[in-house]
Amino acid sequence: MACRLADSGFYFTGPHQGRVRRSRIASQCFHGICHVKWGILPKGGRRHQFLSHHRGTRIVQAVAVPVQPPTVDSAEQRKHLAKSYGFTQIGEPLPENVTLKDIIDTLPKKVFEIDDVKAWKSVLISVTSYALGIFMISKAPWYLLPLAWAWTGTAVTGFFVIGHDCAHKSFSRNKLVEDIVGTLAFLPLIYPYEPWRFKHDRHHAKTNMLSEDTAWHPVWREEFDSSPALRKAIIFGYGPFRPWMSIAHWLIWHFDLRKFRPSEVKRVKISLACVFAFITIGWPLIIYKTGVMGWIKFWLMPWLGYHFWMSTFTMVHHTAPHIPFKSSDEWNAAQSQLNGTVHCNYPHWIEILCHDINVHIPHHVSPRIPSYNLRAAHRSIQENWGKYLNEATWNWRLMKTIMTMCHVYSKEENYVAFDEISPEESQPITFLRKVMPDYA
Repeated sequence: MACRLADSGFYFTGPHQGRVRRSRIASQCFHGICHVKWGILPKGGRRHQFLSHHRGTRIVQAVAVPVQPPTVDSAEQRKHLAKSYGFTQIGEPLPENVTLKDIIDTLPKKVFEIDDVKAWKSVLISVTSYALGIFMISKAPWYLLPLAWAWTGTAVTGFFVIGHDCAHKSFSRNKLVEDIVGTLAFLPLIYPYEPWRFKHDRHHAKTNMLSEDTAWHPVWREEFDSSPALRKAIIFGYGPFRPWMSIAHWLIWHFDLRKFRPSEVKRVKISLACVFAFITIGWPLIIYKTGVMGWIKFWLMPWLGYHFWMSTFTMVHHTAPHIPFKSSDEWNAAQSQLNGTVHCNYPHWIEILCHDINVHIPHHVSPRIPSYNLRAAHRSIQENWGKYLNEATWNWRLMKTIMTMCHVYSKEENYVAFDEISPEESQPITFLRKVMPDYA
């Protein structure tokens, strides 16, 4: 429960909430669902049912009055939320009458043009940076290995972005070339290209649609309550392990033939065969040349680095307390792609190695824009639609907001945090609140 409190010296305690400091409550005041009325508490009441002052002894009784969450229509509210959540800007709601075609029509035609030189230059950047990373791993003393792994994991993320462009038909005019390059680019990541392509197309078609989006979506309350073991796994997965949750997504979505249409199965099987061939031949070869520890050093650790970025990029792109997931009957394509996608600036070296994949709003406006044209497209969108954009620079407060607040689906509040539903089992979330820095 979130409450609007006028007195900054109060704690809220309740049977399902635990102790929540006022600073936490203030961060939710634009997404709360109740006002608080004050009344004198009769003697003998249980402590956990009431509001109490942390410096004094006055006791009051809280009466919750449900209200609808306020919209973020005012500049003052958006500014407050942006600061609280770690954003540089939270956009105005996009008018209902604006269509996705309206937005696409404002983009310069040149941003859709495929340039073979630029496309193959991105391949050269990724291959060179990955080779440099492998060299660094081979030469680095043990205490510098984390830096070498971070570089190599980021470099191999560039392979994913190249395959990503191929899947969207924005890498080459030759579709066979795109299928071959996409498959090869995904192989070091043991990602099956065609299964990912089919699911990713649906993510673009159904972005932030509650049940249909195949990338990320909030946890269902029914799923959270279904069993203690699953609840614990969800809390850890959407809490401290969230920067690696793409591993679970990779396993669940891409290897089960039952998840694909009959017309897709043949291509899915070809991709799976390529992945299993890489595992069958590549892994034993790495172990033969470098040993099991070499396999960990040269393949596993960079692969985990890649999944850190895969998870982080994906959740930052579409997850924030003010960005709703909507049912299909309420969903609006233009609002989801423009208002429901986040532009996030990362350190320059990451942007180069990852081919500007985080210039993400134009990519969702039109997936046919090649990665090397995303910045030009974003400048155009800023000029024409700038006041509607959600923008951030990657920071601790942004990550803390996502990892400690954006959990269980709520139609009224968008998200409810795990520790508001099950405080006794949410120690991992409490731990993150304490240890993660809060600066933006």
